[in-house]
Amino acid sequence: MLMLARNLVVISILFLWPLSAGAQNFQAWLQDLRTEARERGITEATLDSALDGVALVPRVVELDRRQPEFTLTFRQYRDRVVPLSRIEKGRQKLAENRALLQEIGTKLGVQPRFIVALWGIETDFGRVTGGFSVIPALVTLAFDGRRSAYFRKELLNALRILDEGHITPKAMVGSWAGAMGQSQFMPSSFLAHALDYDGDGRRDIWTTRADVFASAANYLAKSGWRADQTWGREVTLPANFDPTLADLKVRKKISEWQAMGVRRPGGGDLPPRQLSASIVLPEKGATSPAYMVYDNYRATLLWNRSTFFALAVGLLSDGIGAGG
Repeated sequence: MLMLARNLVVISILFLWPLSAGAQNFQAWLQDLRTEARERGITEATLDSALDGVALVPRVVELDRRQPEFTLTFRQYRDRVVPLSRIEKGRQKLAENRALLQEIGTKLGVQPRFIVALWGIETDFGRVTGGFSVIPALVTLAFDGRRSAYFRKELLNALRILDEGHITPKAMVGSWAGAMGQSQFMPSSFLAHALDYDGDGRRDIWTTRADVFASAANYLAKSGWRADQTWGREVTLPANFDPTLADLKVRKKISEWQAMGVRRPGGGDLPPRQLSASIVLPEKGATSPAYMVYDNYRATLLWNRSTFFALAVGLLSDGIGAGG
């Protein structure tokens, strides 16, 4: 028990040391930040409203340092992120917003089921958007030494968003790492991709569904999304399949994979369309499920560079689309 207690103390110190050791310099750091923000054109009124009285948030550092206690297999991740309940809820949300989603999907070239799938996985269709005030969270991460350069840029981007009047500091809430709104955009992604679809002068990814949907679709569209293609599909591999071919760097026509013995689950032929495709195995070993993926899968990876995430978006979109 004594050793455990000592270890806990050491861990606590490691979590909090970057803040406590530099706390006396925080005000000087903050003044330097304000100077840089002014040089970038951020108004004094915005800086006062966002930074006056701002404090470091030790919980943010703790979450940034925390290592996962265990690693999920893809099947565990899939079952957690794409349960039947979320598929059914996604179908309901698609039906509720069908006219708006079809309008946005047509204009931006992204099928509505994928917009809804991203919305569902990122924030459970807007229900869970994060409980942290973005500016204090980003101030903490920018002041902390581990990834300060990256988060300082994101903090300056967040101040620009405030300065443009899209949101107030109080309403700018998100994850501990600064991902914001129903689409969970980092400030840099917001500036690059968020849209004011309803024309009210604000890009509101927090409360305006038209802006949320259009911003997500715009992100995919700018990432190379193709409206005439799906993301991919589950397949079965032949017993003699060379696992080194399961690599996004390896591209073959669907007919070439067919000739090598790749089939739909159940043994049916692959689609006749001659798209360029790759094979993805999300787990190690011969028991991993296999997926044949197209360019839209790659576009999804630009949103989140996680194989599990990109596959989950595709599978959830399939489930939502299957409901009409």
